[in-house]
Amino acid sequence: MEYCNSDGRANERSVTLEPVDLIPLVDEGLGNSAYLLDLGDGRALAVDPPRDLRTLHAVVARRGLRVAYAADTHLHADFLTGARQLAADHGATILASAAGRRRFDHRGLRDGDEVDLGGLTLQALATPGHTDEHLAFLILDGATPVGVFTGGSLIVGSAARTDLLGADRADELARAQYASLHRLGALPDATAVWPTHGAGSFCSAPPGAARTSTIDREKATNPLLNAPDPDAFVAYLRAILGSYPAYFDRLAETNRCGPNLIAAEPTLAALDVPAVRRLIGAGGVLVDVRPVADVAAGHLPGALAIPLRGQFATWLGWLLDPAVPVVIVRNPDQDPADILWPALNIGVETIAGELAGGLTAWQAAGGSLTTTRLVTPDRVDGPVLDIRQSTEYAAGHLPDAVHIELGDLHGQEDAAPDEPVTVMCGHGERAMTAATILERAGHHGLTVLVGGAHDWARATGNPLTEGA
Repeated sequence: MEYCNSDGRANERSVTLEPVDLIPLVDEGLGNSAYLLDLGDGRALAVDPPRDLRTLHAVVARRGLRVAYAADTHLHADFLTGARQLAADHGATILASAAGRRRFDHRGLRDGDEVDLGGLTLQALATPGHTDEHLAFLILDGATPVGVFTGGSLIVGSAARTDLLGADRADELARAQYASLHRLGALPDATAVWPTHGAGSFCSAPPGAARTSTIDREKATNPLLNAPDPDAFVAYLRAILGSYPAYFDRLAETNRCGPNLIAAEPTLAALDVPAVRRLIGAGGVLVDVRPVADVAAGHLPGALAIPLRGQFATWLGWLLDPAVPVVIVRNPDQDPADILWPALNIGVETIAGELAGGLTAWQAAGGSLTTTRLVTPDRVDGPVLDIRQSTEYAAGHLPDAVHIELGDLHGQEDAAPDEPVTVMCGHGERAMTAATILERAGHHGLTVLVGGAHDWARATGNPLTEGA
């Protein structure tokens, strides 16, 4: 089976789970998998396609396919759907839950409804829990189940979170999720399991490594599927839920209404220094996407550093108001498409452009730069601010480290130590983001640890502290 990464490159793996021509389209950054099912006659079914369709377009072009169907398992909170775009570009029929009350053309499906794909049949299975209107899509060859697209219900080794519709409904939806997992668990053992959420997804609880499975494997290894009763299931799921990005609270409704269609390839407009100063003066935000070392060596005062990598979109959406204009600072070798498409994928449409000429132009116009000191694990001295997720912190942290999650740091800058502090995460990227948040709030003398807690333990020979 051919796997494709989010940059469109094929990655061949030896996998024998899928007896049909299925191509997972993996977004390592958001931790999700969309799927393209080649129907064998030049047509294809896309399941949970994102708004960033670069990988999908590369695959269909290579295989000479047309997307005839675009199916969404649920109203996604972590990315915008590409189904409406595929309907416009390929003439695809959108398949989605009738209970989702989507406000654009689609074929609404209810429990038990079937769609003839031409040789294969798609059957809708109501699987509420992650969301109220969640559907799984069972693929049948005749009367034989081949595989099931489980979206955010049964995922590898776990189940997707049930608190996205509010903490007050989390337990109610967890009980629905329990029933949905057991409904799926009643499918034949050999049925392939093709989830959308997986390793790295904030919809996943907790993350794991594998992305696909089988019913018999999940029955044997999934602790949530093996919970003895609904109460135990609810307690287990509640215990492993962590924080999630702020933009999750708005994307489901955008997906209900339908994201705006994208008519042309997005571009990053060149803005001269006076234009940048005007935008920042009017409340815009500078986002520096360069690597940690480059940001440390010099960045514009007030810039928010979000190094460009797989998780760029997550932190862009978590930390910024979607209505605020954004000016990008990048290196020439960083592709604008890798900035703009991930932003569009999570509903950020306010990137006004980039600083033309970069830091050189800024300094030539009289602008100053701010530097941030980097430190190796063996050189950490003084107070430490750990901005990792709570589960990461609890698994092992430096003794006496202050803990504030990065997503909570804005508005809690005063809770950070007043004296010069070393900011740390797992590698350094999130720590640099946190350092620039603190700089914007007036903190000085900040240092960023290049590395993580285990690097410090190895370098110093000192043990980590576990627990909150």
